[in-house]
Amino acid sequence: MSLTALSWAANAIFAKLAVGEVSPMTLVALRWFTVLLILLVVARKSVRDDWPVLKPHLGYLVLLGTLGFTTFNALYYIAAHSTTALNIGIIQGVTPVFILVGVFLAYGTPIRLLQLLGVSTAVLGVALVASVGSWRSLLASEFNPGDLLIIIACMLYAGYTVWLRKRPAASALGFFTVMAAAAFTTALPLAFIEWLMGDFQAPTMFGWLLIFLIAVLPSLLGQIFFIKGVEMIGPGRAGIFVNLVPVIAAIFAVVFLEERFEWFHTAALGLVLLGIYLSERGKDSENPR
Repeated sequence: MSLTALSWAANAIFAKLAVGEVSPMTLVALRWFTVLLILLVVARKSVRDDWPVLKPHLGYLVLLGTLGFTTFNALYYIAAHSTTALNIGIIQGVTPVFILVGVFLAYGTPIRLLQLLGVSTAVLGVALVASVGSWRSLLASEFNPGDLLIIIACMLYAGYTVWLRKRPAASALGFFTVMAAAAFTTALPLAFIEWLMGDFQAPTMFGWLLIFLIAVLPSLLGQIFFIKGVEMIGPGRAGIFVNLVPVIAAIFAVVFLEERFEWFHTAALGLVLLGIYLSERGKDSENPR
């Protein structure tokens, strides 16, 4: 799960670097096409062995691939055109809060008072960074559209994480390959619409490098690590490791993109991490190890 967080933090930097190098929907489609080319080499046996288990659940797999891979990434890369990598990373850190709420809605897992306080604290942190530290903007509901897209994307990925609990008993590699195929298939219509609207941009040489890096790190390795992590420790505990994403992404953004770390980034990061901490304490107080 720590390696997953590292890969996802790098994705925030790649998303920002991709602006002007390749159009968003083309990036999503080529990302998953590249992943599938790699999987054709390394995952054929896993898919063949797991197919009897996976086939009855194709509808479920297509839904997960569309929700967690295609739609999430489409919103993610569009958002990078109007917000910073710092904001992307910090807002993405609130995903565990959405997972907590999703587990409650899907499985009836109770939310304790301390967990509710944690949820409120983390949401306050996201609101702070989305309003650029201006409470007037917050009260007037004036937000950066890119920040709002990241929030929606995080909600979708939280739903994907919650539904992973019911995944069929197949290997992580075989399971991921089928979802990657679904992601590529559902990304093609989006890329076609982008072309029809005149927003298509073919990848530059640097764009192709970014596509490869995104395919290998956040797409292939990060997702397989995440699926295995959820399988080993459950969606609730696995989701907590996402709190490493804003920390690592903030460091990457400052070091590699030279973005400014403003006071509201510090406050928002603290609130998000405090919210996650309170949520975990609330859970552990009821179920001490």
